[in-house]
Amino acid sequence: MVLLILFGFLAGAATAVSPCVLPVLPIALSAGATGGRRRPLGIVTGLALSFTFATVALVYVIAALGLPDDLLRKLAIVVLIAFGLTLMAPPLAARVEAWISRFAPQGGGARPAGDGFWSGTLVGLSLGLVYAPCAGPILAGVITVSASQDFNAGRLAVALSYGIGSAVVLYFLMLGGRRAIAPLARRGGAFQVAMGAVMVLVAVAMLGNYDIRFQNSIASDLPSFLVNPSKALEDSASAKSALVDLRGGGHGVGSEATGAAPEPGADGSLDLPVLAKAPEFVGTERWFNTPDNRRLTLQGLRGRVVLVDFWTYSCINCLRTLPYLKAWDARYRKDGLTIVGVHTPEFPFERDAGNVEEAIERNGIRYPVVQDNEQQTWTAYGNQYWPAEYFIDADGNVRYVHFGEGEYGEKEQVIRQLLAEAGDRVGRQMSGAQGLEPSAGVTAPETYLGVARAERFTNPELSPGLHNFEAPPRVPPNEFALRGPWREEFHSATAAGGSLDLNFGARHVYLVLGTVDGEARHVRVLLDGKPIEAAAGGADVHGSEVTVNSQRLYELVDLPRVGHHLLRLEPEAGVTGYAFTFG
Repeated sequence: MVLLILFGFLAGAATAVSPCVLPVLPIALSAGATGGRRRPLGIVTGLALSFTFATVALVYVIAALGLPDDLLRKLAIVVLIAFGLTLMAPPLAARVEAWISRFAPQGGGARPAGDGFWSGTLVGLSLGLVYAPCAGPILAGVITVSASQDFNAGRLAVALSYGIGSAVVLYFLMLGGRRAIAPLARRGGAFQVAMGAVMVLVAVAMLGNYDIRFQNSIASDLPSFLVNPSKALEDSASAKSALVDLRGGGHGVGSEATGAAPEPGADGSLDLPVLAKAPEFVGTERWFNTPDNRRLTLQGLRGRVVLVDFWTYSCINCLRTLPYLKAWDARYRKDGLTIVGVHTPEFPFERDAGNVEEAIERNGIRYPVVQDNEQQTWTAYGNQYWPAEYFIDADGNVRYVHFGEGEYGEKEQVIRQLLAEAGDRVGRQMSGAQGLEPSAGVTAPETYLGVARAERFTNPELSPGLHNFEAPPRVPPNEFALRGPWREEFHSATAAGGSLDLNFGARHVYLVLGTVDGEARHVRVLLDGKPIEAAAGGADVHGSEVTVNSQRLYELVDLPRVGHHLLRLEPEAGVTGYAFTFG
C-alpha cells in the first residue's frame, strides 16, 4: 500500500501537466490571482480533498446505488455553473465569502486569518469534481476495488496522495500565474466577474463535451509521453504488482503456486507435495446445487477430494473449462470427488444471483457453486486468475494448483491420484472429457471497453461521459476504434448511435454484452465490410445480427481458421459492451 501511495503521488503530479488538466487550468490560474497570498494554498487544499472524495468515496456510493458513472461529471458542471454565476454577481459573491469567513479562525485585525485561504478552498472544492475524470490507471484500479470491496483507509490514502501530487504542481503553476496576472487582479470586481464567466464558459463547454474533443484533438498530434506522462509510471511492473496486492492477490497459496504441471515420480505417480492448508469458504453469499442450497464447508467435506474452481460466467476461458469440470463431476463424484465452483464476479452485473443461476442452468452445471461477490474467498486463497483450480486432498491440504486453461489430462490424473490416496477405488475408466480449446496463432488481445482498463484503442484519452468519437480511416492490426456517440463508464461503454471497429487476428470473437434497461436490443455484425455470413457468424449471430437479451458473453465470429479480419459492430442505442476476448 505504501508503494501505491508513492506511485499515486507521482502519477498525480504527472497528470497535472497532461492535456486532461486543460479545463481546470484557466480556473485555477485566474482564481489564484485574486484574493490574499494564501488563496492558492486554499485552492489546492480544496482540490485535493474534493478530488479524493469524488474519486473514491462518492464513486463507492454511486456504485452501491447503481447510479450512472458520469454522475460526477454532471455534478461538476452544476457546481461550476452555480459558482461561476455567483462570482459574476459581486454582491452575492461578497455574501458567500463573508459566510465562509465566519468559519475561519480570526486574526488580530478585521480581516480573517488565512488571507483568502477559505474562499480559495471553496474554489478548490469545485475544481476537484472537474478534475476527477483525469484519474489514471492506478486510481481507476483503486476505484474498481473500492466499488466491490469494503472501503478502507488505505484506498482513501492512495486517492488523497494522487490529489496532493496534482495539487503541488498546480500550486506552483498558480504562483507563476499570480505574478503574470497581478496587474489585472488590481481591477478587483471586474476581474472577479471575468473569473466567474470563465467558469461558466468551461461548464458550458463540458455540457457539449467540447473539452473532451479539444483534449482529443491535442492528444492526436502529440507524442504519447506528452499526452499521458503518467502512463509509463502507472503501467510499470511495480505499480501493477501493488494493485494486485491491493485486491488481495498478494498473499495465500495462490500467490505462491506456479501453476506448472506436476512432475512424475520414479514410480510413475505424480509429485504432489502439500502446498498449504486449504482456506475455508469465507464471506460467501448464495449457494447453488447443494441440498436446500445450504452452505458447504471444507471441514464438512473432510474425507473427500475437493476441486475448488474460481470462475465467472462471462469469462470465455472459464466457459471452455466447464465441459471438463462437468465430465469429472459425472465420473468421479460417486468415488469421492466434490467440485465447488467459486463464482467471483469481474463485472457488476455478475453479482446478481439471478444472473448466476441462469448461467448455471444454461451451462448445465450440476456441481455446487457459491457466490463470492466480495472476493473474500478469492482473497483467502491469494488467487489472481480466472479460471484457477485448487486440488485439495481428503485431509484438507492443497496439493496442486493450476491457472488458466489446458493440462486437462494431468488434472484428471491429479484427481485420480488424490482419490486413490484417500482409499477410493476409481477403476481404469477415464472421464472422456472433451471441450473447445484456444486456437493457435491468436494475436488479438483481450480488451475492455470501460475506461478503467481500456487498452489498444485508437481513440485517445478515453474518459467517463458521452463522447462523439472520431476514428482513423484504417484501424491498425489488433487495435480497436469507437466511432460516433458512445457513453463511456468505468466498467463499460454504451452505444448512443455509434459503431465499433476492430482489426483482429483470431478464429473466434467473443464480447460481453448487456442493455441499459434489460430490454432486448440488436447488434449488426459486419466482417470485412459485409454482413457476416451464416458460416462465419458465431453461435449468437442470426442473420448477421445478435439479439442482446441478457448480460452475458456472446460469440460473434466463428471462422474455420485463425486469420486477420476487420469486424464492425453497429449496436442499437442502449447496448452496453464490457470486454472482448478471442480464441
